[in-house]
Amino acid sequence: MLSKIRSVYTGAEFILTIAITIILMFLFRPYHKFFRRIWANTQKYLIGFKIDIRGKPDLNAKLLVINHQSILDIVVIEAIYPLNTAWVAKKEIFDIFFLGQATKLSNMISLDRGNKRAMVKLLKDVKDRIDNGRPVAIFPEGTRGKGEKLLKFQVGAKIIAEKLNLTVQPIVIANARNVFDSQDFKAKSGTVTVSYLQPINPSENEKWYEKLYNDMQEELTKLSENKS
Repeated sequence: MLSKIRSVYTGAEFILTIAITIILMFLFRPYHKFFRRIWANTQKYLIGFKIDIRGKPDLNAKLLVINHQSILDIVVIEAIYPLNTAWVAKKEIFDIFFLGQATKLSNMISLDRGNKRAMVKLLKDVKDRIDNGRPVAIFPEGTRGKGEKLLKFQVGAKIIAEKLNLTVQPIVIANARNVFDSQDFKAKSGTVTVSYLQPINPSENEKWYEKLYNDMQEELTKLSENKS
């Protein structure tokens, strides 16, 4: 019963606070990142979770590659990452009423996986955001995993990094799904751990993408074992 009440509360506050944030972003367009960060940090108190940060990000890296467990992953990065990140999101997200408005106002990157020319548009959009001083964040798994085991990485992040010659900042997030299961919309207090790994330059190792996957899986396993 308590879990159901908490899930209803979480859903209601999420919708309400996103709506308020959208209005503020619409009225004060130059301050999107400021309002997104306030919203994200507010979620820590409304949902009731903490963030444990390991390492430091390389702010010169232009592509953030992050494992995906929950919508909380986005909330956490928005709360702690200092730069104005542009997220790559599937086109369907842009069609959701509240989330769609927030992504459009923030000039995020839409990926239409059903379009044969999607990669051409994606590369163009990523270059545009980077040229405008915004690092780009992508979930290479393409969808949410269950937690301790990474899903197979899709080729999108690899193509972006190699074609645009971008330094990659790997970021591993652990325990996000346990704190906020955005599929079943269940929330509970806890700690989400964020680990910044050493940046990778794709030009230095032709098998860098395999190394990226292995390094992120090793770190996720370590963090998950520490939580148990």
